Amino acid sequence: MEDTSTSAPQFPTQQVRPKARLVRAFFDFAGRRVIQWMDRTHELMAFALIATGVTVTKFNVAPRVIRPLIRSQIHRAGVRLLPMIGFLGCALGLIIIGQTVSLLTQIGAHTLIGTLMVTVVIRELGPLLTTVVVLARVGAATVVELGTSRARGEVEALEALGIDPVHYLVLPRMWGLAVSVFALTIYFVLVALLSGYLFAFLQDVPLPPSEYFRQLASALRWEDFAMLTLKTAAFGIIIAVVCCYQGLAKPLRIEDVPNATTRAVVSSVVACVLVDAAFIVAYLLI
Repeated sequence: MEDTSTSAPQFPTQQVRPKARLVRAFFDFAGRRVIQWMDRTHELMAFALIATGVTVTKFNVAPRVIRPLIRSQIHRAGVRLLPMIGFLGCALGLIIIGQTVSLLTQIGAHTLIGTLMVTVVIRELGPLLTTVVVLARVGAATVVELGTSRARGEVEALEALGIDPVHYLVLPRMWGLAVSVFALTIYFVLVALLSGYLFAFLQDVPLPPSEYFRQLASALRWEDFAMLTLKTAAFGIIIAVVCCYQGLAKPLRIEDVPNATTRAVVSSVVACVLVDAAFIVAYLLI
């Protein structure tokens, strides 16, 4: 007599194993990525500590050699970028700030103009946009320059001559980029605010210049000046340290330089965003 009772459906094991292998492969890939990220972060932090130690202990060593290099970096990362930063400031002022001022005036919220300009332009957009421009124009070039020098053995030649590569190559870039990002941010903010009001004035917005600048002055606090200085200097130092690390920390071949440049740009952007988030928290706590 046949057993007619129903049994539980049997799923073939061949359909389960591929899914298990896929999940295992995903976790293996994610684990390797996390471990690689932690190793690179550890190496980058060690390089940053070494660069900071050299900056503190050897800043006055060979000033006739180092100070001209710092001025050269300021000219390269600051003065030469003034036209581009001025263009971006005008574009931001004409496209965003002018329309924002006009819209707030139309809806009767013109008293919020100063607070909005300080919060959006001075605290966030000014430092971030300036940092992106410096990173694209100077940071990437720094990785290519140092990576090519490392691939050709020029860094080892400096060490053979008794010259500290960190003191000679990294320190001027740290100070030069810190000063350049700070100065360019101030220039960018001034151009953006002035061009923004000019666009609003051309639209016949009933907002006198005295009222516009009075609102800006009343919205600014001393913490804004202190935070802006610290933030922009931190952004410049981050760009210098990350780009110098990618170009100098490990032996490179010529064909490895493009990948090192990409890693430097991505790591710098991530680090600057994290630092900016920390400053936002500091603004909220003050």
